[in-house]
Amino acid sequence: MAIGNHIPTLTAEEAAELIPHGAMVGVSGFTPAGAPKAVPRALAKRARALHAAGNPFQVRVLSGASTGVACDDELGLAEAISWRAPYMTSGPLRKLANTGRLDFVDMHLSHVSQMIMEGFLGRMDFAVIEATDITADGRVYLTTGIGNSPTFLLKAEKVIIELNAYHLPRIRELADIIVLPPPPNRHPIQIRDPLDRIGRRYAEVDPARVVGVVHTNEPDGGRVFSAPDKVSRRIAGHVSQFLLDEMAAGRIPAQFLPLQSGVGSVCNAVLGDLAANEDFPQFKVYTEVLQDSALELIAAGYVTAASTCSLTLSNEKLKFLYDYFDEFEDRIVLRPQEISNNPGIARRLGVIATNTAIEVDIYGHANSTHFYGTQLMNGLGGSGDFERNAYLSILMCPSTAKGGRISTVVPMCSHVDHTEHTVQAIATEHGVADLRGLSPISRARRIIDQCAHPAYRDYLHHYLESSPMGHIRHDLRRCFELYHNFFEHGAMLPDLDRSQFELLEAATT
Repeated sequence: MAIGNHIPTLTAEEAAELIPHGAMVGVSGFTPAGAPKAVPRALAKRARALHAAGNPFQVRVLSGASTGVACDDELGLAEAISWRAPYMTSGPLRKLANTGRLDFVDMHLSHVSQMIMEGFLGRMDFAVIEATDITADGRVYLTTGIGNSPTFLLKAEKVIIELNAYHLPRIRELADIIVLPPPPNRHPIQIRDPLDRIGRRYAEVDPARVVGVVHTNEPDGGRVFSAPDKVSRRIAGHVSQFLLDEMAAGRIPAQFLPLQSGVGSVCNAVLGDLAANEDFPQFKVYTEVLQDSALELIAAGYVTAASTCSLTLSNEKLKFLYDYFDEFEDRIVLRPQEISNNPGIARRLGVIATNTAIEVDIYGHANSTHFYGTQLMNGLGGSGDFERNAYLSILMCPSTAKGGRISTVVPMCSHVDHTEHTVQAIATEHGVADLRGLSPISRARRIIDQCAHPAYRDYLHHYLESSPMGHIRHDLRRCFELYHNFFEHGAMLPDLDRSQFELLEAATT
């Protein structure tokens, strides 16, 4: 059996046999959405067999962002990856990266396509791309996540297509695909509204490079996020009120501005709180990931338009989208991540960026990626693309972790992903610190008073006021004292009375 221009049909195992040790492999999708499933599983199985026989087998993997369990997790558990970029959320890969057994390269997601096109990351040997169809002339109709697939298809020496019959063929109607030419031959990207279209509904590949098609039939398996807890809801309430105040002051227009929302329960809570507030107008979304909560808001009419790179939906919500596709076809656009995360577009549209952080420091630097400065959590993802170029950039996190034993507001971040020059506002369950126009010391006082947990405010104020004077005040002998306390005593403030903490918590709830 053959597809299109005499492209052979392969089993997943036959396709995996084509990929040699040491190959650079680009995989489709963005999160589990649109990621290949059968071939990575077969590749992991092959790696285990070769390892058991005493033979080496590892590949280098590029993607759009994270992928699904069938790809990242399976390859990680088989220790079949030696190098990985630009982002991942896989537990097995995280363990390998944190123990020196995987070279992980954390990158701004909007940068990846150009780096591939210019050859900065080396030759791409294989691409494994999920699609609903491929034509004889090389048109590839992608599924729920566009990611970097259009670039992979242009640059890979050999291509394997996973044709996934689970996906509705009409999903192509959401796609708007363009690959930017290399500098200096670029023109302005003509997107002035989240629903503007500038490209095609398909990606392109030289049919001669397609070595086989593998047939599959399975959903993406996107995870369901837990319902927002009381802390997330309190953060959301503060952010909503902050945005309402900005509208009342005339700094946000009455029709609002496009919203970018990161992944997780805090960001979902913010979306939900905006929609539930009678004072908010309907709004549009320009983001990289569309989750269950956003799809529900589109269905309910609160969100009128959404541009994204990925439909990161649970199986239940993906089926809902397909069952009621006519209701969504003219309100969602799926783009490559070089466009969905493009700094110039975010700047032009006036995107309001809302993302989460692991910790922030008293001057407004934020850490999104590494616990204690050393242990990788996930990666930067697209948060930097949006926060640095937003009309209004907001970083959010609970004020404490591990039952209050850790403060997420610290004197100096153990790792910095977003600098003080990028972060305009910080929100915790205790309030929002608007940092615009403030000097470093003024920023510090506002962050401590508005965002830090009351149990930690005295310590942070004392640290600030007792540190040597400078434009930025730091005592380099003590700036990481809270971390040392945690490692030695299990709490950043080991003398803090638990009943006192609980009383302060109750008083601020």
